[in-house]
Amino acid sequence: MKQRDLTTGNITKNLMLFALPMMAGNLLQQCYNIADTLIVGRYLGANALAAVGSSYTLMTFLTSILLGMCMGSGAVFSIRFGEKDNRRLKEGMLHSFGLIAVMTVVINILVFAGLPLILRLLQVPDAVVPDMSAYLQIIFIGISATFLYNYFAALLRAIGNSVVPLAFLGISAVLNIILDLAFIIWGGFGVSGAAAATVIAQFVSGVGIAVYTVVKFPEFRFSREELHFDGKVLKEIAQLSFLTCLQQSIMNFGILMVQGRVNSFGTAVMAAFAAAVKIDSFAYMPVQDFGNAFSTFIAQNFGAGKEMRIRQGIKRAVLCAFFFCVVISGAVCLFARPLMQIFVKASETEIIAIGVEYLHTEGAFYFGIGLLFLLYGYYRAVKKPGMSVILTIVSLGTRVLLAYTLSAVPSIGVKGIWVSVPIGWALADALGVIYYFKGEKT
Repeated sequence: MKQRDLTTGNITKNLMLFALPMMAGNLLQQCYNIADTLIVGRYLGANALAAVGSSYTLMTFLTSILLGMCMGSGAVFSIRFGEKDNRRLKEGMLHSFGLIAVMTVVINILVFAGLPLILRLLQVPDAVVPDMSAYLQIIFIGISATFLYNYFAALLRAIGNSVVPLAFLGISAVLNIILDLAFIIWGGFGVSGAAAATVIAQFVSGVGIAVYTVVKFPEFRFSREELHFDGKVLKEIAQLSFLTCLQQSIMNFGILMVQGRVNSFGTAVMAAFAAAVKIDSFAYMPVQDFGNAFSTFIAQNFGAGKEMRIRQGIKRAVLCAFFFCVVISGAVCLFARPLMQIFVKASETEIIAIGVEYLHTEGAFYFGIGLLFLLYGYYRAVKKPGMSVILTIVSLGTRVLLAYTLSAVPSIGVKGIWVSVPIGWALADALGVIYYFKGEKT
């Protein structure tokens, strides 16, 4: 399959053709948990929906550690590809694979050992604990598959191939939905069936893309002489991977803290938040993936030393992101209620009303997070992942602080959690843009 070299050709066309499969792929990836949420909410009730929805927040936080490391490694791969240095690319592949594999094992051990404590810290209601515990114990059996998929997807995207990761996700997403129906509706396995469906689907995509890469790209196979340890290579990979991982983890840890505050408002708010967050994530996922595609564009051109092309790409990427976000914001605000009714029965009027309020608040400001994703991608690609960490701290720190402060005011209540989000986005955007222009002048 043809690889896309982003250092040449029409910038907007190449960026969009590279980004579109990534957007479609991540939307399919969201189908894993959305399928669980939709079927669980319809057939197992509010407590099961709250359990699966709250599990999603914890899963996202923990798997973001692996995802961040894969994204950081992918930036290194993209730079090496731009430099046309296959030897150093393979060195990065070897060291990053070992590093992330070790982290995968560590996360699995910590989750299984600390799950009861985690559920207590999240203030999960007693009625929800059994389902949430059963769901998570099965889900994290599949974390190695999550590692395999994201590692090889990052590698393929770094060399300009965003179509193959989409193909494997498509197969996996369809399989996930089929197994959800089989295990929950026909098999009667409850939330455990939803978790098992997701794990099986993840292994199909993870193992499948690994085998494909090894078979189709013989240049990525290692000879015995190439299997050696290099401290300098490991340091470079670790620095970019761990800082990107830290950025992703802080982002999702902040969301996890907000989840704890949401849980304190009871099952109705938990269920509404569980459904609304799926819609929210699904809505801005295209611009998040556009930011990741933009990062690959920047990294390849950074490796190739094409500064003018980078500047031109930034301008065009901002315009594209603005267009995406305006369209998505309008759609979510207009169709908030019917979107909530996809996940929740029409008779659950309280849950739907809470979810609609959330979506109206977040949906109007999607360009805030769209610009933030571009900033994350840019700073990661030019080997300044520390700046992405700072922007995340500002965004999520503001969100958590305001969420707890405002929601404690009786006249504001849960609305305080919702309004804290766009405020956090705006502050981080302002800082990231100011830092960029300051660097341009020096």
